Amino acid sequence: MPVVNRSQQTIGRSVACSGIGLHSGRKVTLRLKPAPADHGIVFKRLDLDGLEIPADVTHVDSMHYATGLACDSVSVETVEHLLAALVSLEIDNALVELNQAEVPIMDGSAASFVYLVHEAGMKKLTAPRKFLKVVRPIALSRGDKRIALYPSDHFKVTYSISFDHPLLRHQSRTMCITSAAFVDEIAPARTFGFLKEAEMLRQKGLALGASLDNAIVLGETGVLNSSLRFEDEFVRHKILDVIGDLALVGYPIIGHLVAHRGGHALHASFAKKILADVDAWRLVESPTEPSVVRPTGVPVNETLARS
Repeated sequence: MPVVNRSQQTIGRSVACSGIGLHSGRKVTLRLKPAPADHGIVFKRLDLDGLEIPADVTHVDSMHYATGLACDSVSVETVEHLLAALVSLEIDNALVELNQAEVPIMDGSAASFVYLVHEAGMKKLTAPRKFLKVVRPIALSRGDKRIALYPSDHFKVTYSISFDHPLLRHQSRTMCITSAAFVDEIAPARTFGFLKEAEMLRQKGLALGASLDNAIVLGETGVLNSSLRFEDEFVRHKILDVIGDLALVGYPIIGHLVAHRGGHALHASFAKKILADVDAWRLVESPTEPSVVRPTGVPVNETLARS
């Protein structure tokens, strides 16, 4: 059983990084700031009078090759890699300040955000962390895409992908997701795309900042980059994506996630279904505790705010 921190955490001090948006191609500065208990992860647009967007499923917006959030007319895009790093490093509360609408892509992985959190340090808070522990299966299918959660004593992910490409006929991986495993085996995995789709994406105003420096690019017969970081880097990145997308549930998950050919839209729909299926999970203060923290009958939207 992995060692689990039972107290909420934030970062120890403010830290910042700069880069470009994968889809916008614009330069952006991101600053992470500490936040109090029960604050959650909140994005703040400094270029729009400091308007804020909580990172939860009620604010899911655009899903064009990345995960976007919106509150009223304010949006933030490509949040999944940062959220994956924060939730995997057990950061429950943080303010994310941006001067543009998109989180910087950095090198296409979550490694830079892991480094940022390590530079900031971690600070324990007095409030207990609550875990969403799965007690019965939850499943969602769309055509040949499938995703499900099963009861387990820890957070485990099984992901499989299949593409019509010589290198991506099929890849599958199962991992118990601990902070150490995420840092070493998932965070460095980069986003990927196909050269034949690049022009189509640019015509739609997407992937304007994409390059071999921040994405794996697949040609007709191979990878255009000089090397891969892992033999199965593609499926590892899909695990990274689903961790970030399911962070929008608002609680660390205790369960076995199984996904086949998923994507951001399916992940986000599944996050909403998890919260809607209130009889399929319990909030507990330890993964081994069977006690119910959430009172029965609480409306779904209220479960997003830690009680």
